[in-house]
Amino acid sequence: MRKVKSLSVAAFVCVLIAAAGAAFAAYPEKSITVLQGFSAGGGSDTLAQLTQPYLEKVIGQSFINQYIPGATGAIAWTQLAKTAKKDAYTLSITNTPMLQTNYIMNSEIAYTIRELEPLANVVTDPGIIVVAKDSPYKTAQEFFQAARDNPGKITVGNSGVGGDDFFTILIFEKNSGLKFQQIPFEGDGPSWQAAMGGKIDASFNNLGITFPQVKAGNLRALAVFSEERYEGLADIPTAKELGYNIVSGSSRGYSAPKGIPAEAREILIGAFKKMAEMPEFRKACADRASIVDLKFGEDYAKMLSDQEAQFKIIWEEVREQYQGK
Repeated sequence: MRKVKSLSVAAFVCVLIAAAGAAFAAYPEKSITVLQGFSAGGGSDTLAQLTQPYLEKVIGQSFINQYIPGATGAIAWTQLAKTAKKDAYTLSITNTPMLQTNYIMNSEIAYTIRELEPLANVVTDPGIIVVAKDSPYKTAQEFFQAARDNPGKITVGNSGVGGDDFFTILIFEKNSGLKFQQIPFEGDGPSWQAAMGGKIDASFNNLGITFPQVKAGNLRALAVFSEERYEGLADIPTAKELGYNIVSGSSRGYSAPKGIPAEAREILIGAFKKMAEMPEFRKACADRASIVDLKFGEDYAKMLSDQEAQFKIIWEEVREQYQGK
């Protein structure tokens, strides 16, 4: 009789476990909201357009992008870390270095990467300098000479204080001895649009974001901050070729709030892995000059942590210069 009772209890427990698994297996049961900390047309938006059609095919649900520009992404990421439900139905595109430099540079920003669940880094996008198609600057050398002749007067756009473009400019100034007048925008899109419209002299931006406009002839590229020339813009020199040992850019991926269900985390990471295997996804990235740099889960978390340590060092090196502006 005891044996029968033991078997009954065991069977009951198995039923409960199976029921719980079956209940969660439905994830995702509804659309997933993706917080974007920058205006449409920038790096986050570019990544969304590249990835979400393929992710939707894998998981069978749509993604709804919610744009919350401001404070170099800090408004969106604070919401993700502090107030978003931990049910895996709210994610965010996470961009470096802004994700870490926001709180490295400003103690009033309360979130940190330790409050996030990194899911997947997707691309790493090198920096680039672009000007309007009718700009008087035909080459990087001409542009740098203008800055040399007019210290602090040549206007250059960035995606926001603390962003990769902001840091690229500071590092470039320190390396070259040149001085620019930085104009911050709420994202890469407004920055390159201002350059295209002649409202600023140039935009320090990202290759993957500006490439379509360069190919269309609306912007002129002067230099890229990559290790090697990009094959799609083979005539554009790297900063290193021009004598400035600077490699800089932004990595972009997806993160969730820390504490989402483990099953949801695995489903989401699995979706990114399946997306990565799709030839059509790889082609879409190549067409947009988006350099694939996939890291999943713990590897992505380690990347963010390692970068955080590096950005702290960089900020200490340029803090006095920036605070003196």
